[in-house]
Amino acid sequence: MTRARELAKLANPEVFSVDSINNVGVNSSTPDAKLDVVGVVSATQYFGDGSNLTGIVAGATLNASSGIQRLVVTSQTSGSMTQAATNADIAYNTSTNTLSATNFSGTLLGNATGLQGTPSITVQDVAAEKVSIAGTISYEDVTNVNSVGIITANKGIRVPNYGMTVTGVVTATSYQGDGSSLTGVESGVSNFVASGNIANGTAVVIKTDGTVGIVTSTGSATPSVGTPVVFNAGNSTPDVVFDSTNNKVVVVYTDDGNSGHGTAIVGTVSGTSISFGSEVVFNAGNTATPKVAFVGSSKVVVVYRDSGNNQYGTAVVGTISGTSISFGSENAHTSHSGSYNAIAYDSANDKVVIVYKNESNNKAYSKVGTVSGTSISFGSPTEFNDNTYYTSLTYVGSGKVVVFYRDSSNSGYGSARVGTVSGTSISFGSEVVFENSTLSRMSSTFDSTNNKVVIAYVDGGDSDKGKVAVGTVSGTSISFGTPVIFNNASTSYPGITFDSNENKVVIVYRDGDNSNYGTLIQGTVSGTNISFGSEVVYESAVTSWNRATYDSHNDKTVIVYADSGNSSYGTAAVFSSSSLVTNLTSENYIGIAAEAISNGATGKITTIGGINSGQTGLTTAQTYYVQTDGSLGTSAGNPSVVAGTAVSNTKVLVWKS
Repeated sequence: MTRARELAKLANPEVFSVDSINNVGVNSSTPDAKLDVVGVVSATQYFGDGSNLTGIVAGATLNASSGIQRLVVTSQTSGSMTQAATNADIAYNTSTNTLSATNFSGTLLGNATGLQGTPSITVQDVAAEKVSIAGTISYEDVTNVNSVGIITANKGIRVPNYGMTVTGVVTATSYQGDGSSLTGVESGVSNFVASGNIANGTAVVIKTDGTVGIVTSTGSATPSVGTPVVFNAGNSTPDVVFDSTNNKVVVVYTDDGNSGHGTAIVGTVSGTSISFGSEVVFNAGNTATPKVAFVGSSKVVVVYRDSGNNQYGTAVVGTISGTSISFGSENAHTSHSGSYNAIAYDSANDKVVIVYKNESNNKAYSKVGTVSGTSISFGSPTEFNDNTYYTSLTYVGSGKVVVFYRDSSNSGYGSARVGTVSGTSISFGSEVVFENSTLSRMSSTFDSTNNKVVIAYVDGGDSDKGKVAVGTVSGTSISFGTPVIFNNASTSYPGITFDSNENKVVIVYRDGDNSNYGTLIQGTVSGTNISFGSEVVYESAVTSWNRATYDSHNDKTVIVYADSGNSSYGTAAVFSSSSLVTNLTSENYIGIAAEAISNGATGKITTIGGINSGQTGLTTAQTYYVQTDGSLGTSAGNPSVVAGTAVSNTKVLVWKS
């Protein structure tokens, strides 16, 4: 009965209908196709061409062949299919059963092999037995890299937890940070090739070929004097100066073998000897105690008392040429008897300064002279003392001179004043006493190394002992240290000069404690004090009028004197402070050997700023100097080269001045 009722429904055109052209409708009373179904059609299978179906995305036929396929993705799993993406090409390979795409987005799960091209991949973790990369991996940040092999990073490598162990050599353009825990590191050490064998701890010099060698020296460090040479066969009262233009010495003197004429001669030093040109007369009259100064440009100025012209104080200009000298016209700078003449050259103002005593009133004066060609003119006199004997004058730089004298108006005390040159005039500061005793002869020089003036004199109030005082000029004033004895016996005719190579003053004198022999002694200034070495005899006979000058070209001191053992003939001798010749200079000292180095081998040298530990017996905090044998000593050698400062008894911090 039920079946009959259900079949009866087919007669209802709203359920099932057939039109005149045999179109069949299901739930459609007006079918417009052979089968017009309103609702869902379901079947276990479908056959035929579905190209005219609507609501379905048309595409290539899917098959299992290799090549590019078309993938259509929908957002639904039921109902009408809605297109979500098109033109997504996927390549399928049947032999490897793999799909490949030009782009992929999303989470990649499982094993991904065969990735090609340049995909941008973010990886959370990589776990692999071995990762082999043919190209270069660039890390923007390597903070989270736990294990580092060889990595090049744009922003450096930081290994915070475990440090870094490197087997091999680490090089870098610079290093930063605390290196206190580093071992096997030597600061201030460089490698050099040795020229000759070098012992550990020995000072070394660098040679012109870039190798290093030990400090060497030849000759002797013992002072010596060459054979005396007679320059005038007559009783002489000489003075001497060095001409740095021609590298000659000029001696002026009273030639008693020629009626006391004022005479000059030019000497040339060679080794430890001296030779002379011909004598030249500059004053054809009796000439008393001439004094000479070099004024540059091959010229000297001589001042003297001219007995052939009313004892007037007189000056004359001499010009050196080769081994000869010629003179211009004499100029009487006083119209009265002028004695105790002294002279100095003010190189700052290109002026000559003279001092003298006016015998008519016993007063002492100074004048400023100007050299022009072969003549000289003077400004007005300036009085500096009202009763003077035994003057000496020294230029101390900056347009200043110091005049020394015995002040007879003050018990004959040794006194001094600073003179300042201005144009053709001179002014003086206050008088300062350097010796509270009656003095006789004196001679002064300027220690340019220590910027001190040194006066040597005979102390008549203390058994005629030879003494010196060291003075310091400040403005228009001068102060002195305590006088020091250089000869603890009767002393006569002291002369003094400064050896700028040895940085010592050289005093020449007649030593009453040694048969009045001509003797010299070297002194070293320190502050306002002075210390002395041993005496050296330069003439084993009685000497007078001892004078000295330093030949800076030959590093020799030339001494002139009257040799009483030979009729008081004018005689000269060459003194060598040292005949030692060394390869050490203040420039080529480079450091101290940090190990023993064989000839031709490369070894370590502790250079400036480094600490050398190859020493023994040092005194901590003491400055050490390089000696001429390459060792270190606490006193300066010649030349004076600082090696460094001891930081313990076995270590020295290398530096040099």
